[in-house]
Amino acid sequence: MTLNEFPMHNAGGVLSHILESAWRRCGVGLVALSVAGCAVGPDYKKPTVEIPATFKEGVDWQRAQANPQASLTSNWWLAYQDDQLTDLIGKALKANQSIAQAEAAYRLAQATVEANRASLFPTVTAGLSGSRTGVGAGAVGNNTTTSRAGVSNSVNANVAASWELDLWGEIRREVESSKASAQASDAQLAGERLSISATLAIDYFLLRQDDFDIESLKQQQHIDERILDMTRAGFIQGSQSNDEVLVAQDSLELVIADLQTTQTAREQSEHAIAVLIGVPPGSFTLAPRSDYAFVTPVVPLALPSQLLERRYDVVSAERTAAAANAKIGAAEAAFYPTLDLSAQGEFQHNTLAHLFSLPNRIWTLGPDLAATIFDGGARTAAVREARATYDGDVAAYRGTVLSAFESVEDGLSNWNHLQQQEQAFANIYQRNQQLFSSEHAQFQVGSASEQSLLTQQLTLLQAQQNLKDTQSSLTQASVTMIKDLGGGWQWDEAHGGAVSTGAPSASGPKADPSVTEASAH
Repeated sequence: MTLNEFPMHNAGGVLSHILESAWRRCGVGLVALSVAGCAVGPDYKKPTVEIPATFKEGVDWQRAQANPQASLTSNWWLAYQDDQLTDLIGKALKANQSIAQAEAAYRLAQATVEANRASLFPTVTAGLSGSRTGVGAGAVGNNTTTSRAGVSNSVNANVAASWELDLWGEIRREVESSKASAQASDAQLAGERLSISATLAIDYFLLRQDDFDIESLKQQQHIDERILDMTRAGFIQGSQSNDEVLVAQDSLELVIADLQTTQTAREQSEHAIAVLIGVPPGSFTLAPRSDYAFVTPVVPLALPSQLLERRYDVVSAERTAAAANAKIGAAEAAFYPTLDLSAQGEFQHNTLAHLFSLPNRIWTLGPDLAATIFDGGARTAAVREARATYDGDVAAYRGTVLSAFESVEDGLSNWNHLQQQEQAFANIYQRNQQLFSSEHAQFQVGSASEQSLLTQQLTLLQAQQNLKDTQSSLTQASVTMIKDLGGGWQWDEAHGGAVSTGAPSASGPKADPSVTEASAH
């Protein structure tokens, strides 16, 4: 009978019977001991941190909220009502290389969990081998162990299993640690997505601010050139001094210098956006929009206690501390003996047809108990190292919490002062509109010169630019606040995963009644 003709399903059944019998002989008590065994080391408790009841700089912010019970959405950029911004962020979330790197790190962390969990189960291997040996008549008795000439066959089939019983919880602690590390990696991935989208939004708003400034500076340059020509003509006629000519030249050249600086800034913002969406800067262009109207949404302010679940960096730091705590137990388990259980079943015969017969079986079964008697202090050092790592991670967690509170307080302070600054520039702009209208009326009746009218127009353009730049800063500050408050991401501690907070439809930006539009008049 050939190998193909032999019913191999019978072979598998017989081999399984041998292993099953061997495991029964070992005793189910050891298996139960492994499953119910203790896990040495400290059980994790979330580090305590001091949490303020409210944000000190958040009083004015809370008064400005239309709905204090509102919460951030994960698609927060839709509140800015800009299709182009929504499209760019969508591209970045798909093609950004930093996000791709974070996703790969998360997959690696998940694979590590699976690899560690696999160590809780037995390892089973199987093999089938055969050989055919020929011995010539002259070789018999010629310093060989062969007793007779001829051809012989040898067929061997075996299956083996081994299992390291996790009596002291070393493997379970490793699984616990890797799961916490994977959760930290999950939070870092969410943080990378939020960071990239927020950075892109800020770069985009900076670019739109530069669009307005470039157009305004070009108008100012044109007016300064006209004023310089008129001043030179007045100097030739003797009605104006050389100092006035020099002042006019300085004014023009300052505007030209500002224009070059602003154009450079726009180009760099455009390059940065290209990299964020995963394309070469040389192949990416955004058309200018000097009439862009900045939208500033009202961002719901979370309580300081809620911030600990909504900040990806805080959650990541806390999960890292949890992973380090589990490593302490894994290190302490090395002080206890290990117990390995192994079993092997085997059939040996000279023909495949009669191989799988009980008289041809061989089985072995044996536990292996081992303990380290002396290691020069290596295990003690490993425990001290694990505890030091944990202490450092706890300190890092508490520092991250403090930094999170700091960034929110800074953002609130910046927002409050920017609002007051915007109001001041709005008042200045309105007054300069009135002054320009008055100057223009006087110019029409001949009581004001063209040069004084142009000078007043310059002042009006500068006031408008200051107002627009402040409105852009407010919009950027709102993005920073959204990022500092977690961007709609939230950690579900009970289930060890992230939850989404009211994400709107991804079909496109929709009007949000809670947003207010700020634009120059």
